[in-house]
Amino acid sequence: MYEFIQKFHSGWAYLALLALLIAVVNSLLGMNSKKEFTSKDRKIALFALIGTHTQLLVGFILYFVSPLGLAVFGQMKDATLRLTSLEHPLVNVIAIVFITIGWSKHKKSILNEVKFKSIAVFYGIGLVLILSRIPWSLWF
Repeated sequence: MYEFIQKFHSGWAYLALLALLIAVVNSLLGMNSKKEFTSKDRKIALFALIGTHTQLLVGFILYFVSPLGLAVFGQMKDATLRLTSLEHPLVNVIAIVFITIGWSKHKKSILNEVKFKSIAVFYGIGLVLILSRIPWSLWF
C-alpha cells in the first residue's frame, strides 16, 4: 500500500504543478490584458486549488504510513531525511495556505484585475514554495 500511495503522490504532483502553473500564467495574462474574469478563469484556478489540496491530502497519508515519516526526527543532521520528513511537508502546507488565501481573496473581489492579481500573486507564491522543496533527487 505504501508504494502505491508513494507512486500516486509522485504522479499526481505533475498534474498539480501543471494546473498550478497554468492558473498562474492565465492570471498573469488576464491581469496584463485587463480582460474580464470569466467562468473559464475561475475553473482553471479551481482545478489548481483542488489538485494541490488533493496532493496535500495524499502527502499527509503518505507521511504517516511512510517508514521515513515520524521516525527520523532524531536524525536532522542528514539533509535528505530532513528534507523529506520536515522541510517538504512544512513548506508545502504553507504553500497550500497561500493558494487557499488566493482563492478566498479572489472570491471576495468584485474587480477583474483584483481577481486575477489575487490568484497570480498567491498561487505564484505557492508554486515557488512547492518547487523549492521538491526532493528533486528522489523525483528523477
